[in-house]
Amino acid sequence: MVADSLHRPLQDLRLSVTDRCNFRCTYCMPKEIFGRDHAFLPKSDILTFEELARVARLFARLGVNKVRVTGGEPLLRRDLPRLIEMLAAIDGITDLTLTTNGSALAALAKPLRQAGLQRLTVSLDSLDEATFRSMNDVDFPVARVLEGIEAAVSEGFSPVKVNMVVKRGVNEHEVVSMLKHFSGTGVVVRFIEFMDVGSTNGWRLDDVVSAAEMLRLIGREFEVAPVAQDLTGLVARRYQHPGGEFGIIASVTQPFCQGCTRARVAADGQFYTCLFASTGHDLRALLRSGLDDEALLMAIREIWKARNDRYSEIRSAETTTMPKAEMSKIGG
Repeated sequence: MVADSLHRPLQDLRLSVTDRCNFRCTYCMPKEIFGRDHAFLPKSDILTFEELARVARLFARLGVNKVRVTGGEPLLRRDLPRLIEMLAAIDGITDLTLTTNGSALAALAKPLRQAGLQRLTVSLDSLDEATFRSMNDVDFPVARVLEGIEAAVSEGFSPVKVNMVVKRGVNEHEVVSMLKHFSGTGVVVRFIEFMDVGSTNGWRLDDVVSAAEMLRLIGREFEVAPVAQDLTGLVARRYQHPGGEFGIIASVTQPFCQGCTRARVAADGQFYTCLFASTGHDLRALLRSGLDDEALLMAIREIWKARNDRYSEIRSAETTTMPKAEMSKIGG
């Protein structure tokens, strides 16, 4: 177990397997920036499955017990179930999960489950066809994502979570309808305040629908009670309603930096100690330099020990204009 300079342990690893995505969501990969000519990572720069598994093993030795596979869109990575099988075999990893836009989930839910994936989170920002197509900006139909969610539930993933980024003037009117749609299904909906991740999504504080406002909207329709949380590192505030559980992730109005235990490794091996970090640490160079595991462990340990990130607690007009790694690079 290793702790950072603010005494936060290293427990969670977000492992990006690709910087590519087939959606162009405006809050993540706006089309005007990530257009047809955008230069994505060449294959030689992306960590191999063997390198990704080695990274996960090293982090597990330092106390990580939860690995979340991310992207870009991770289901675009060829033969992904093979990597899942490798990660599932690592000692110490007790929670193996993945975040996806759901576009290819209907076909991949079964092989991912058979490979050892335990949980799934699906990004779904709207149930309204026109709104959803506008938000993904590639005219992708909402029905195919819903099919993927149904396939995941049928394959026994538990729980399946649905993440909805709520942006004022775009989809805040669907908070209640999203909760109603999944009521009684066992699917856990999580509402996320629109965040200033990266430097290209045009974030403005005025566009943020606060957690308090979301709770007011939900409270008009449902009886809501908070759920006690006894685990460190959780970012969602959990609530119970008659149809099940939901959560709210409020990085903007209710920062949770004090309990953040997450490390992020991008597809090119850059190690980021914060979602809002400007720069990373090059693990790929170390992995390919011939260093043994003990030397790599020492390097990772020292990076984490020096960590002092608390961006959401110090967010200001000045910090929001700082250059930051894009969400599509480090998986949110």
